[in-house]
Amino acid sequence: MKTALIGYGKMGRIIEQIALKRGHVIVSKIDIDNTDDFDSADFKSADVAIEFTTPATAFDNYRKCFAAGIPVVSGTTGWTARLGEIKKLCEEEGQTFFYASNFSIGVNIFFAVNRYLAKLMNGFPSYDVTMTEVHHIHKLDAPSGTGITLAEDIINELSRKEHWRLANGKEEQPSGTENLVIHAIREGETPGIHEVRYESEADSITIKHDAKSRAGFALGAVLAAEFTAGKKGFLTMNDLLEMKHF
Repeated sequence: MKTALIGYGKMGRIIEQIALKRGHVIVSKIDIDNTDDFDSADFKSADVAIEFTTPATAFDNYRKCFAAGIPVVSGTTGWTARLGEIKKLCEEEGQTFFYASNFSIGVNIFFAVNRYLAKLMNGFPSYDVTMTEVHHIHKLDAPSGTGITLAEDIINELSRKEHWRLANGKEEQPSGTENLVIHAIREGETPGIHEVRYESEADSITIKHDAKSRAGFALGAVLAAEFTAGKKGFLTMNDLLEMKHF
């Protein structure tokens, strides 16, 4: 598979290593200093592009890929207010776009556990719920895309929660509030920790995912690229993992 990499930072380099080990060819590597390469023959020869950049540049990158007729796999977060526009382009123009807020297989299993637990806890209003996430200091968005996915899944299943919001410092969430408070911590080089905690006067229930490195995210992105090549439409990890029964 001929692969283009858009964003050649730490994630891009790990994705490159994994893709090469799996027998793929990297035909183009585009970063902030060579954006003219979107018009190159090498880039246009790609079967798929894997994009990990910034919220400010992501949408424009997608449009450039679509203009070249190249399917996109993206893990950039913080831009999804425009996700509807991407879906529309897939439907009306036959474009191909695979999006995940997190490509880790373990995190996507964690998403399923989170949804199931929230559905169970909907019947037990004595439990309040909070979330905490920890990421490296280079993470630009807070909460992360993974955190937003977890929060929105909880809100969809838990009728007593209507919105999520970021915590102010180390504030504790008052019991019974309609807001799901997310504590977003940025420290060191932490790949990613996400914790959901239900607490009552009697006890507490906690589920947690702790990423050991970026390798799990990178492998998932390459697997998504292999899955996406040759397909049409808007795709997600549910399509890849066939987890819809959760």
